Amino acid sequence: MEKKMNRREFMKTSLAVGALVLAGDMVKGRINLAYGAVKIPEVEKATVTVITDNYYNALLQPYKIAKRYGIMPGTDVYKMNLHAEHGLAYHIETVLTGNPHSFLFDYGVDFQGVSRNMELLDIDLRAVEALGLSHGHFDHWGTFLQLLKSKKDDLRKGIPFYIGEEGFVERFSQMPAGVLSLSKLKREDVEGLGFVKIVEVKDPTPIVPGAYLTGSVERVTDYEKGSPFLLIERGGKLVPDNFIGEYAVVLNLKGKGLIIVVGCAHVGIVNIVKHAQKMTCIDKVHAVMGGFHLTGAKPELIQRTVADIKAINPDYIVPTHCTGYDAITVFEREMPGQFILNSAGTRYMFTD
Repeated sequence: MEKKMNRREFMKTSLAVGALVLAGDMVKGRINLAYGAVKIPEVEKATVTVITDNYYNALLQPYKIAKRYGIMPGTDVYKMNLHAEHGLAYHIETVLTGNPHSFLFDYGVDFQGVSRNMELLDIDLRAVEALGLSHGHFDHWGTFLQLLKSKKDDLRKGIPFYIGEEGFVERFSQMPAGVLSLSKLKREDVEGLGFVKIVEVKDPTPIVPGAYLTGSVERVTDYEKGSPFLLIERGGKLVPDNFIGEYAVVLNLKGKGLIIVVGCAHVGIVNIVKHAQKMTCIDKVHAVMGGFHLTGAKPELIQRTVADIKAINPDYIVPTHCTGYDAITVFEREMPGQFILNSAGTRYMFTD
């Protein structure tokens, strides 16, 4: 397959598939999610640990539900610094009827940095029951294979790996100088590990007790159309990526509402939140956190997104990763009582 595409060819390809508006309509037509399709159980506690993110500040103080990793009495100063990168990785724990459960969700890019962070944060891989991947971009699966190979003895044999549609397909980015390959996670490499069970997700699916994956997200807003410069290979051709296989994590905290954890929100953070509300038939949102993919977005798109999230009125909003500085500052200005600045290594402690 030809990996290079000039601007004229790219525009012709975009028009041929109707760009992302048509892609969104295709997704709408495929999803027929009933209200309250998932009877998600209430968890007594949940902890979301951001293993790595784009930003780290050792001097940030604990704030509301955010427990910071940093300078503490007795800390070795050479161990107080965590790795940050253009990547994202989570460790998520639930407590349901007194029983703890945990899983990994996304894995960042740099193996040495991510694995060191996991050690400093005391992530117990022996207790991990499942693995999840939000979507097929390298900054979310880059360490996956090397991490699992290095920690094979700590992970359960037959551990399920949840991945969305087209999770193993190569992706690209249209750059001014041409098309850049973003590589792909290969199914045969995951199967070759010998102890991981691949589970492909289309619909809402439990990953561990008390935590659900959204499955493919329904598009309901008229402005969250994604980027026409992010491409995917289909049928030997490069076409705009509609991220049909991108999913998020949904928890239901007892008495407080939904906790929604996302990777990049290419399908739109408002779409994801509304999808979670519809799939659970729960309107109350306790927290929304993750990459909102608003880096470089036009001010009017940022304003509409923030206005819609503000109207949903979550108790906490935690933008990370690809949200972008401009959007983060708008969230902070418009939702000051709900906004939390994220830093790599932060643990978000949710209790009923």
